[in-house]
Amino acid sequence: MVLVYSINKAKIAIIGLGYVGLPLAVEFGKKYQTIGFDINTSRIAELSGGHDSTLEVSDEELTKLRNLSFTNDEEALKNSNVFIVTVPTPIDDNNAPDLTPLQKASELLGQYVKKNDVVIFESTVYPGATEEICVPIIEEKSGLIFNEDFFAGYSPERINPGDKVNTLTKITKITSGSTLEIADFVDELYSSIIEVGTHKASSIKVAEAAKVIENTQRDLNIAIVNEFAKIFNKLNIDTEEVLKAAGTKWNFLPFKPGLVGGHCISVDPYYLTHKALEVGYSPEVILAGRRINDGMGAYVATTLVKKISSKKIHVDEAKVLVLGFTFKGDCPDVRNTKIIDIVDELKDFNMKIDIYDTWANADEVRHEYGIELISTLHKNSYDAIVVAVDHQEFKEMGVDAIRMLGKSNHVLYDVKHVFKLDESDIRL
Repeated sequence: MVLVYSINKAKIAIIGLGYVGLPLAVEFGKKYQTIGFDINTSRIAELSGGHDSTLEVSDEELTKLRNLSFTNDEEALKNSNVFIVTVPTPIDDNNAPDLTPLQKASELLGQYVKKNDVVIFESTVYPGATEEICVPIIEEKSGLIFNEDFFAGYSPERINPGDKVNTLTKITKITSGSTLEIADFVDELYSSIIEVGTHKASSIKVAEAAKVIENTQRDLNIAIVNEFAKIFNKLNIDTEEVLKAAGTKWNFLPFKPGLVGGHCISVDPYYLTHKALEVGYSPEVILAGRRINDGMGAYVATTLVKKISSKKIHVDEAKVLVLGFTFKGDCPDVRNTKIIDIVDELKDFNMKIDIYDTWANADEVRHEYGIELISTLHKNSYDAIVVAVDHQEFKEMGVDAIRMLGKSNHVLYDVKHVFKLDESDIRL
């Protein structure tokens, strides 16, 4: 009934080779004939040359796979019978879902999907998007009928960029399909590469909803801790000490305050609230959490300005060093980094900002944010230093070496609690 009747005959095409698609292509490439497709020609060139700039896959692993090839040639898709879509699902300037990449991928697949083929989506969406948005596009472009001629599945990505412990094969995979038979097929396919097993959802909508609430719940947990931090700072109480004390209770959740960026946690809640508003429900708690977390960059900047002023340092044209620009430590991902919020806010105070981050790709930062990273650190140069990302490099430098970058009278703001309580002037 379904395409090849057996996963052993699956010919897989992964659409999108970013932080999600590439690890998936590599794992499937170990067992199946697999094509990795991406419209970014430079990305295809580097992967074909055996290097992954996201550092999710080692060069050695890339070069030893014989069943995996990379291409930006659409015609290469025509021989596949299982298509897995891993394109990004961002938000626009109004925090509304931007489904353009997903729609374009569906239009592309509509040209190559054949009778009995299966299209599996991994991109994070709101409940219903796969069958309401993507499937109709494929139907229109292909002339095929959904669940008669071709089928769909949804298996949300759970990749944690930069995490070398909780990797793709070690994270339980949610699976689903548009019919009972397809659900079994999709589950069996993923079970063949996921070491820790799968969870087969009862429908595509359930799988979509499960994914979107995972990051929404995490976003809210961080938001309440961020609010705690704001309150405790006004009370002159160290937030980390409070959290350690509260954490001695067995059911206290160990979240920490911080900037909530990246492509998932700071984006996914808006997909859920968009759908909620569409069906007539006005969410309150979710959006309140988003407002708190979206405002943390400005809060960090304002707190720093107040501290600078209290130390009799002229705010106007003060020179500030920001250590770290990626959205998380020891990871090159700068998508939706909230460090930019700190930088923009400090610039509004007419401060001069230098940003140093050896993990971030300087060309990407320049292209996406219009910022030139510095490549060299100079001693006795700054009125304030912000440790914005907890890269191992900064931990190994130590607080003394970092303080030597500042002038004799300077402020050190440890946003990520890299150092001990008494080693910085301010902590979030």
